[in-house]
Amino acid sequence: MFRHVKQMQYTVRVDAPNPGLANLLLEQFGGPQGELAAACRYFTQGLGDEDPGRKDMLLDIATEELSHLEIIGTLVGMLNKGAKGDLAEGVEKEADLYRSLTSGGNGSHTTALLYGGGPALTNSAGVPWTAAYVDTIGEVTADLRSNIAAEARAKIIYERLINLTDDPGVKDALGFLMTREVAHQISFEKALYSIRNNFPPGKLPPIEQYAHNYYNMSEGGEIRGSWNSDENFNYVSDPQPAVDGGDGMAKVTLPDSQNTNVENMAIRTQSDPTVDPVTGADLGAGDAKPVPKA
Repeated sequence: MFRHVKQMQYTVRVDAPNPGLANLLLEQFGGPQGELAAACRYFTQGLGDEDPGRKDMLLDIATEELSHLEIIGTLVGMLNKGAKGDLAEGVEKEADLYRSLTSGGNGSHTTALLYGGGPALTNSAGVPWTAAYVDTIGEVTADLRSNIAAEARAKIIYERLINLTDDPGVKDALGFLMTREVAHQISFEKALYSIRNNFPPGKLPPIEQYAHNYYNMSEGGEIRGSWNSDENFNYVSDPQPAVDGGDGMAKVTLPDSQNTNVENMAIRTQSDPTVDPVTGADLGAGDAKPVPKA
């Protein structure tokens, strides 16, 4: 059961309107790293989790992300408030109104025109939010690692947004949201490592023959480190196809009738390497070879 509390999780103060900054903040409202995507990601994971402690954590964090969505949406609304009134009432001249809506580098006029300056479920470029941002796979160890990465990405976006504004109230609220991303990373890491067998994800073991090989797939300038060291991997400096010992060619076994059809098709469509045909490119270049007479 959800119950909305009218006071927000964090006090929001805005020093002055700034539609351009409001538009940029939409990245954390309806963007891929934003609060709605995070809330939906953790909420759906929590509903499907069989571990009571982890379920509680996921639903707690999902609910907190909804409160962060409220903070970001409120910031957007407050930064757009003056322009929203001007737009609704049509009190400014055309050029002045356009400048006010696009001040501060606002690159998406559709958010102003279609949504009237309110917080839209789009990213900063006006692209609508999509459930494709929710990248849950249904395997808890994989999802927790994905959650850690998602919080890291969101933290970086908040960091960049903080660097784009001098408004002390906005910087303060964004700093709080950025910090909570770090706290969530810690919770997800603790939950991940509380699972005794957390790597590799899933139940099936890796194929031992390939599990500890590092294939040097580029030529020149090889750098060795712990990620490909002899202590951790069998370093294959010059891997040749195929690493399974076969010839590296694709094969398929077909029923006789289908195999006959495939052979007939191959004969019908085969190319003749002895022919040098005149093409449209040759004719267009003006230097085509003369077509021999029959």
